[in-house]
Amino acid sequence: MNRQLDQSDLFTMLVRGLFRRCARCGGKGAFLTGWKKQEERCKTCGFAWQRDLVGFQLGAAAINFILTGGSLLFVMAIGVFVTYPDVPTWPLIAVVGSVALIVGIGGFPTSYTVWLAIDLRLRPLDETEIADAAAHARS
Repeated sequence: MNRQLDQSDLFTMLVRGLFRRCARCGGKGAFLTGWKKQEERCKTCGFAWQRDLVGFQLGAAAINFILTGGSLLFVMAIGVFVTYPDVPTWPLIAVVGSVALIVGIGGFPTSYTVWLAIDLRLRPLDETEIADAAAHARS
């Protein structure tokens, strides 16, 4: 059974988010049942992930931007390092552009779960949220 975390274990929560699991309990497929289909609550612990919809959407978009930009820089650096001194510009641009599309679009669901981990660390659950999650948890 998945153990509940205290809110200080950010690394574990981020790893859970990268694998699209609930940052709070580690439940598999916690909120995202498809690429864009989202559940209201974690199927395992009952946690309602939409704590503040406007701020949450912006944070998830920022995480997606950071993951996409980071992958762009990583692929570009590897491409230049491997082919230096004769860097093939157009093939490298094509590869980097493809990576940007794949990570930017494909990373959409992951950005939500990673941002949830950060949001839980910045704004720990209050007593009412904990009680609400416990009431909706799967027995």
